[in-house]
This record gives sequence, structure tokens and C-alpha cells, in this order.
Amino acid sequence: MTDTDETTETDPPAAVSGAGDGDGGWFVGLAGDADPEGDAERVQTGSATAPRDWPSIAVDEGVVDSRATYYDRLHAATTAATRSAVRERERADDQQLVHAVRAMDDCEQLANELAERVAAWAGSRFPSSSPGIAGARALADEAQTDEAQTDELDRRVVSLATRVAELADERDALETTIERTAPAVAPNLAAMAGATLAARLIALAGGLESLAKKPAGTVQVLGAEDALFAHLAGRAPSPKHGVIYTHEFVRGTRPDDRGSAARALAGKLALAARVDHYAGTYRASLHDDLRERMATIRARADGNGETDGTDGTDGADGETRGGNDA
Repeated sequence: MTDTDETTETDPPAAVSGAGDGDGGWFVGLAGDADPEGDAERVQTGSATAPRDWPSIAVDEGVVDSRATYYDRLHAATTAATRSAVRERERADDQQLVHAVRAMDDCEQLANELAERVAAWAGSRFPSSSPGIAGARALADEAQTDEAQTDELDRRVVSLATRVAELADERDALETTIERTAPAVAPNLAAMAGATLAARLIALAGGLESLAKKPAGTVQVLGAEDALFAHLAGRAPSPKHGVIYTHEFVRGTRPDDRGSAARALAGKLALAARVDHYAGTYRASLHDDLRERMATIRARADGNGETDGTDGTDGADGETRGGNDA
């Protein structure tokens, strides 16, 4: 005889009594009035061993007066739970690093664009002006010592130059913040790539967890998506590297060996991201292995290094060639 056979129509309290033993639904013990925040907490932390007719149980418990009301309240609770999860995720340290590096890039881009406008405009008003952010800063500093600016157009040019200097200063301040924050968020990645590049990789991946889950080939071409898609469409060769080109191990290696250097660096960066996300501890062996591998690659320029081999791998990093999967 099954449990269903034992339960008759005269036994609904038995089903409801299960609601009080931790397996009766997220709504057990809640007040009749809807409280999205309280309901959301129960939705996030509750659990059940098996599916049940939750709307009917909620009606029997007196939590709601109809199945339709139950679904409306459940919708409000799950929406509130989702918003709470998103807020918590956005406050995570790696996401704060993402915001910081994107804000730094925005400040730099705006400063450079405005500096071009200042140079074009100031050239017609101030014969001694010079181009670039340095020129805008010099114009702003000079204007501070010369209070005889009575022409409105001159004041507007100087004001714009001041904004350029302020944006450049804010960009530098954000970089300082990144350099201070990145080692705490991703100690291995920051030590291996530098704080700014580490933050940029995390931003391009969408977060440290996402970066930790990416294969080395994808890490290698992060930031070169346009070139990669052009290659996949048959319009360009496969990119050897993305933003990791700014790393000394890639940029400072002779062109013939940059592909190997990029593969080696990307392999270790991928491992560093995984260690940072899953362990959060500094691992010196990763950095020692990378330095040894780069020494081997760069020694090829003197004819003393190893070759790439014929097995499709690139030495100690163990990453396969052609691994530029995105």
C-alpha cells in the first residue's frame, strides 16, 4: 500500500502539518499581508524534499485566499529575491574593480577627446597653447595665475582646459585605487599581470568567477574580439593576443616569439584566476614557472632555447596551439 492509499480526504491536516516541519513551503509562518522582502528571504533560504501542491497548501494555511493571489505573491517574492541577489553581486569586490577600471578608461577617453577640442580652440585664442592633456593642464595653470581673463570666450576655453586636467587627475586617482584594491581581490592575477591589466581582464570577462572559468585560449584573446570575429568570418588571420599584449612578457618579446609568449602568459593567467577565485591565496610556484617559461622562449633569439615542438603544445604552459577559442 502506498502513502497515497493511506491518505484520505479526511486527512488534509496531515499534509498541512508537514508545512510546519520545514518541508511545507516558503510561506509557512508568514503573515497574511504580503511582505516582498520577508518573502524573498524565505524563497532564498527555504527548501523542500519533493514538489507539492504549494498553492493549495498556502490557501489551506490561510496565507492567501486564492491560488491566483499565491502566484502574485510568489512573483513579488522571487522578483525581490532576484533584485537582492543582483545588488549583492554588484557590491562584490571584483565587480567594484570592474567599475573602477571602466571608469578609469572613460575618464581617459573623455580627457583625450576634450584635450583635442581645447587644442583646436585654444590655438585661436592663446598663441602659446600646446596640444594634448599636458597642454590643457598648462593652459589651466597659466589662467589661474592670470586673473585678467575678461573675455567670455577665453574663460570658456580655460574652463574646458580645467575640466581636462580634472578628468586626467581623476583617471590617475582611479588607477591608484585599482593598484591598491586588485591585490586583495586577485592576488595572483595582480602580481602576474599587474593591477591594471588584471582589473581589465576581470572586466572583459565580466567578473573574477567568469574569468576563472575561461580556458587559456579565450584569456589570450580577451580584448581582441573584433579581430577574432573577423578571423572566424575568414577576413583576417587569427589574433595572437588581446589586451595581454600590454604585458612586458608579450610586448617585450621579439615578434617571431610573441605567439608563444602570449600562449604561455595566458595559460598562467588562467591558472592564476582559478586559484584566486577558488582558493584566494598567493601561490609563488605559478610565478616561478612563468618566469622560467619566458626565459626559455626569449632564449630562442640567441639560438639557445627550445623549439615549440611538434606535438601541438607550447612547452611548460601545456596549452595547445590554435586554442584561441572565445
